[in-house]
Amino acid sequence: MAAAAAAAALAPAEPPPAMPQAAGTGGPAARRDFYWLRSFLAGGIAGCCAKTTVAPLDRVKVLLQAHNHHYRHLGVFSTLRAVPKKEGYLGLYKGNGAMMIRIFPYGAIQFMAFEQYKTLITTKLGVSGHVHRLMAGSMAGMTAVICTYPLDMVRVRLAFQVKGEHTYTGIIHAFKMIYAKEGGFLGFYRGLMPTILGMAPYAGVSFFTFGTLKSVGLSYAPTLLGRPSSDNPNVLVLKTHINLLCGGVAGAIAQTISYPFDVTRRRMQLGTVLPEFEKCLCHHFIILFQYHAGDYEVCLWTPWNSKRIISWFIS
Repeated sequence: MAAAAAAAALAPAEPPPAMPQAAGTGGPAARRDFYWLRSFLAGGIAGCCAKTTVAPLDRVKVLLQAHNHHYRHLGVFSTLRAVPKKEGYLGLYKGNGAMMIRIFPYGAIQFMAFEQYKTLITTKLGVSGHVHRLMAGSMAGMTAVICTYPLDMVRVRLAFQVKGEHTYTGIIHAFKMIYAKEGGFLGFYRGLMPTILGMAPYAGVSFFTFGTLKSVGLSYAPTLLGRPSSDNPNVLVLKTHINLLCGGVAGAIAQTISYPFDVTRRRMQLGTVLPEFEKCLCHHFIILFQYHAGDYEVCLWTPWNSKRIISWFIS
């Protein structure tokens, strides 16, 4: 979710200039509308392909983050082997349908919100350059997350189910059950707060790391890592594969730093289906780090009685 905010801020903000039109064809407005539609469809299809490709790893992440009792004693690769044996190969794709439904409205809301926030920040606050793109991208990502969060909740509930122990039979049934038994619409927004809190450090760290890697690379190895920009040959930009590598490293570092928020979000989303001693239903918390039994233990505490209600380990 936070990755989308950073990606939106880095994405081209303006469509390419309209070319002269031949008689009988649409004007610049028509071409601009077609550009947005084409970008939206291309981004949505690319997102569906990407999410489907990594869906098995995402299912394993959900199972291990929330300590599903069938797989909690296993590692990542062991779980990847165990899920097909217990639930068939399609078991690796549980919850992927809800993710596919979510991608298009998420992209559309983020795309439109980015332009609106960018204009608002420029005109009202007078901020421009990379800062206003970062701010607009983060705000657009938060808006898209809030609007599509119920689909993410349903996806996680479906992904956590194990064959033979189904609470929900499908997407529609999950929506009905959550609404009826967990407080109406508020039941779809469990874990929203750590999600929003995790987006800020993710976006900031990813932008800072990417910018640092880019500056260092072009300063110390311009001929090896850089190439002249197509817009201005006097300006060096990173080569495509180097740009991809720097983006991947920046994303990995940012994801690692903001990962405790992701674990907290998953536990809160699954609060009502977890065993009693692992429930996490509160909305106010303090994250503490302590060393315990050879691992660094990240504990979630309630501020009013200091009772530990959730913990996970970083080996």
